[in-house]
Amino acid sequence: MITSEFSTLDAAGVDRIRTDKQAKLDMSSGSLQKSAVRVSGDSYGPEINTQESGKINLTIVGPGGEISAQTDRIRFKTTAARPDFTEVTYFLTAGSREEFTTLIRDGVDNYGIDSDDAERWISSAGQDPDFKSDYSLTSGTSTGLEVNYDLRFDGSKDSQVIIVHVRPTS
Repeated sequence: MITSEFSTLDAAGVDRIRTDKQAKLDMSSGSLQKSAVRVSGDSYGPEINTQESGKINLTIVGPGGEISAQTDRIRFKTTAARPDFTEVTYFLTAGSREEFTTLIRDGVDNYGIDSDDAERWISSAGQDPDFKSDYSLTSGTSTGLEVNYDLRFDGSKDSQVIIVHVRPTS
């Protein structure tokens, strides 16, 4: 029986996320506590991978707004000694240069990622079909969380990736 609108990361909660393709994490206090997601204090948390079965609708509630994405991989960073997760990481994928650019600009609009930095990267990518880049944009904090877009672009590949890192701001 679900007693909260938020997802848990224990075995049953991860199974529910994989089945329902929905995950909602509560970072409204500025962090994600292990106890709030029903994992033990020494746990490192799960990696949730649904690459074979479709994307998860992910929502992370921050102190000043929500982060929303469709992703097929979610990871959690911590140590056995911490009571919280220091980072939630998920992956955005794009099938074209235009879709990739749209994802970047959405991050600027939705999370306060630095617009000048994003537009400089977009401009440098140009239309070069062989363009390759690993670049981390200046983080945005408009949701009360630090949202970082780590761009992985290779014009010779069919799919492009943005690794999104969500961290407490302090």
